[in-house]
Amino acid sequence: MRISSITPPGLAAVASRPAPSCSRHQPSLSPDEYVASGRPLLEEAPARETPSSSSSALRPQSAAAAPGEVDGWNLAGAAPQAPARLIAGYPRSHLDGTTRAQDDFYQFAVGGYEAAHPIPPDKSRYGFRTEVYERVQQQLLEILEQAAKTSTAPGSLEQKLGDFYASGMDGLAIETAGVKPLAPLFERIDSIGDRQDLQDVVAEFHRDGLPTLFRLGAGPDLHDPSRVTADATQGGLGLPTREYYLEEKFAGKRQAYADYVSRAFQLLGDSPEQAEKAAQSVLRVETRLAEASLAPVEMRDAKALDHLMNRDELAALTPGFRWDRYFEKLGRGDLEQINVSTPGFFEKLDAHLAEAPLEDWKTYLRWSLINSTASYLNRDFEDASFDFYSKELRGVETKSPRWKTMVGLTDRYLGEALGQKFVEQSFPPEAKERALAMVGDIIDVLRDRIESLDWMSEESKVEALAKVDRLVVKIGYPDRWKDYSALEVTRGPLISNVLGARRFEAREQLDSIGKPVNRGQWEMTPSTVNAYFHPSLNEIVFPAARLQPPFFDPGADDASNYGATGVTIGHELTHGFDDSGADFDSLGRLRNWWQPADRERFEQIANGVTRQMDEFEFDGVRQNGKLVTGEALADQGGLELAYEALQRALARQPKVQSADGFTPEQRFFLSYAVAREDSSRPEAAKEQMQGDPHPLGKFRVNGPLANMEAFYDAFDVKPGDPMYRPAEERNKLWT
Repeated sequence: MRISSITPPGLAAVASRPAPSCSRHQPSLSPDEYVASGRPLLEEAPARETPSSSSSALRPQSAAAAPGEVDGWNLAGAAPQAPARLIAGYPRSHLDGTTRAQDDFYQFAVGGYEAAHPIPPDKSRYGFRTEVYERVQQQLLEILEQAAKTSTAPGSLEQKLGDFYASGMDGLAIETAGVKPLAPLFERIDSIGDRQDLQDVVAEFHRDGLPTLFRLGAGPDLHDPSRVTADATQGGLGLPTREYYLEEKFAGKRQAYADYVSRAFQLLGDSPEQAEKAAQSVLRVETRLAEASLAPVEMRDAKALDHLMNRDELAALTPGFRWDRYFEKLGRGDLEQINVSTPGFFEKLDAHLAEAPLEDWKTYLRWSLINSTASYLNRDFEDASFDFYSKELRGVETKSPRWKTMVGLTDRYLGEALGQKFVEQSFPPEAKERALAMVGDIIDVLRDRIESLDWMSEESKVEALAKVDRLVVKIGYPDRWKDYSALEVTRGPLISNVLGARRFEAREQLDSIGKPVNRGQWEMTPSTVNAYFHPSLNEIVFPAARLQPPFFDPGADDASNYGATGVTIGHELTHGFDDSGADFDSLGRLRNWWQPADRERFEQIANGVTRQMDEFEFDGVRQNGKLVTGEALADQGGLELAYEALQRALARQPKVQSADGFTPEQRFFLSYAVAREDSSRPEAAKEQMQGDPHPLGKFRVNGPLANMEAFYDAFDVKPGDPMYRPAEERNKLWT
């Protein structure tokens, strides 16, 4: 297995493994939210539905190196010689002693760690980030077990946490309930007698938080982000992206999906013949939806998703779809306009609703219901879902222990209730203070860099600096916790609690439409090991769990913290100016604030990053550079900003001597590799490359570092080394 770049020639020799990060049960935004229409932009790829393991044969074994030497590269004399505070520094066990930094920095920096940490059989990926979340899971488990065994007042947060967790741990109750809690919904589908009934059921599903046909959400208005507007966009697919339905290379996955659909219908009581017929109906419907859908790259263009429509315009777009009745069924008959992100999809959907047999649509709705709930039903359904989405798509070997599933699920639906307990234990005030100080340092660098850019005009600089000055920074946890008083939780079957939680979330979203945006709201729970930038709110958010060792440690030196977390802070700041964030102004409005010549120069930089990402491939799959340009730009910008912030910090503080033999600059780059380290099964890596805007970890390390002169100086990279890129081919954003 190899991850290599086609050009420049040196990088083509770099071998690697796949991988995204995060753990399976970690709550996160869904891949559907990776559109540019004012949605959050995450630091890392979100957690998939399941994890997995990768054969250690994919990983080179690390070899011991002599003290002060790595594969013949002498590091002696690198550490400061003046008396200084002594720290442990970068663990040499993380290094791959058989690889030079100049050949493949990712492998050099974390190859030893990956060789010593094979991916467990219940995960699709594993790494430092997963380790952090597993520590977090243990803390959450203690909180939930205590809540489950303690008698508390009905309606209290402790009661809801304890009962939700306990309902998922009661295997007997889950088996006994089976699909019976879904019976009223299946009966409603069976009652559909005409096309209007069909549309009514779609609206009822959306009202109750059940996904089908298309997606309806709520978020800041693209042109007035102070208020919430509704947004309708494409959806309704059971496979990861449209390409899985339309391209020949995914024929095997399509057949496996059809087999899964057939298996599920047989579990509902259909004969094998009936189930096979149902599976073909589902594939016909979803293939038509896929044909009408935009590709993941197209969904990143905010300008292409900006289509605010009133009722007359909606009626003209889809004459056969009764939007007025749809709004009534949602309980929002007062809605007069919504944004339609993908009007072409809805235009084709309107025709499809009229043309496809009604029985096909009823079968599709049954499938939407069972597929979105299978993981919370009895073992037969749970196994069927796991076998396709985890084993087939991501190579997972075994299911996670039940308690891990339930910790993640409770965090998903009651995350801020659980988060209150978590931050009390794991995020002291001094950690927040140091993180805020680091953010301030990097913002200062960004401001200075913008002021000194020679390719940006004064007019554009005024706008860019306003964006920096108006940035909102959220660290650790919300100032005001979410109100769960309207959510009812019992110790009944797990599926009943999940359905109730989905209704609660859907009602919360629907009720927010037309109201002022809640600026105190968070898109992640405090226990999420991730971070994000929200372009419509011009804010960066770092949950408490992201600010844990080895990514952030108040006791570590600045080089380690700036490399592992400072770069991420700079990454999120740069998202405000990446190929998507650049379309939003300081108030979060979708507006072109650039002077034409400046925008052209910026596009040249972005295109250079796109070309560099196009060079990478894994196992015969080429990286789509356009898909990952935003994340690659953010990585490049984050490295530039954090490195300069580190230099300023080193200039004003006492020297620190490290036992690792590395200079602070070297430790900075090594710690960055830790932050981006990930390893995954080939299946999961290929799925990520197909539709996720985050490049694989090796690409995120070796790609931007080859653009940085400071990296060349720190590790003595010379022409002819695989990590070397000619100066004229190096991309720089903030210089």
